[in-house]
Amino acid sequence: MISLTLHDAIARFWRKPKLTWPKMTWIAVLLATVVAIVLSRPAQGLQFTITPLAPRLGDTISVILQPAHTPTVTPTVTIDQTTYPTFPIGGNRFRALVPSSPLDKPRVLRLVVTDGIDTRNIALQLKARSFPVQHIWLPPGKSDLGTDYEFDRVAIFKQLVTPDKFWNGKLLRPSSGPITAGYGIRRYYNGVFAHDYYHRGVDYGAGAGSPVVSPAAGRVALVGYESQGFEVHGNTVGVDHGQGVTSIFLHLNSIRVKEGDFVQPGQVIGTIGSTGAVTGPHLHWGLYVNGVSIDPAPWRDRGFE
Repeated sequence: MISLTLHDAIARFWRKPKLTWPKMTWIAVLLATVVAIVLSRPAQGLQFTITPLAPRLGDTISVILQPAHTPTVTPTVTIDQTTYPTFPIGGNRFRALVPSSPLDKPRVLRLVVTDGIDTRNIALQLKARSFPVQHIWLPPGKSDLGTDYEFDRVAIFKQLVTPDKFWNGKLLRPSSGPITAGYGIRRYYNGVFAHDYYHRGVDYGAGAGSPVVSPAAGRVALVGYESQGFEVHGNTVGVDHGQGVTSIFLHLNSIRVKEGDFVQPGQVIGTIGSTGAVTGPHLHWGLYVNGVSIDPAPWRDRGFE
């Protein structure tokens, strides 16, 4: 009604043969008043932003919610009966990070977002993506490794969802060495296909003793040594970046942090080695979101709010 009335008023004035200065001043005041009213009105209903709009297998999907009111409950994002935590990011906005992996099926994701009052149902296409296949030959004694101790500790670490956000913007490369194995590779080990497996991270090839740095700020929540039973992972460091985002660094030669330390982006946390189930010295960096190994490339290239 406001815009229609304004349109009619302006039309009537412009149809006059002459516009006097008082009339032009009145139009300016009217325009300013209407703009102020429109801008002061709160957004109607629950607003949301999704990035990327065309996700592929392995992508992290960011869902930012903005209620039209101050919510009395924490907004939620649910997909296929799984509810992902949301965290405030300022300006009455909340963000959830939804992971995907090469083991997911390309399909239409049905998102239900709610702030306790308003609810939105969103359909989002998760697109297919091809991943290379690699054959790995492990030397004798390296093909049947692993202890319950290391698997349990690593599993607990990957499930961490702590409230504080420590990362800020793009993540750094943890090593200056070249990438020798990318994310998502499917593998044969000693000629046998590893079902329900994909390469959960990125490998960097560099000489033994080369520095490994933390890609973002965070708290060291896991330190494990080959001598303590980390037979597969080797010497390991896990950094909690907060809000369900964690980094794990495997096969280290030396470790220069301890559990509970808070590290900054670019801080040296260890050196590249060949401990655990490996064929040579390299760094394996795995990035996890809500317990799922996701592709680190978007986090390095553009980052997430």
